[in-house]
Amino acid sequence: MSIITVKIPTPLRPLTAGQAEVKIEGATVGEVLRKMDSQFKGFGDRVLDDGQTVKRFINVFVNEDNIRDKKELDTELKNGDTIS
Repeated sequence: MSIITVKIPTPLRPLTAGQAEVKIEGATVGEVLRKMDSQFKGFGDRVLDDGQTVKRFINVFVNEDNIRDKKELDTELKNGDTIS
C-alpha cells in the first residue's frame, strides 16, 4: 500500500487538530478520503457529498492533476503522491 501525503487546507485544520499535513495509506483517492474521515470525524462531511462524490465547490488534486480530469475518487495513487 502507498503512503500518501494529504495537505489540509486552513479551513479544515480544526478537524485535524491543526495539522497542515497528514500521512496516510491508500490505493485510491476515495480510500484515502474515507480513512481521513475515520481518523478525523467530520472530515468526510466537509469534503464528500454522499461518500461517493467530492462536493462540487471543492477541488481535489493528486500532485498537480485535478481528480475531476481523472477517475474522481477512483483515481489510483502511488507511493509518495500528494493530495491537496
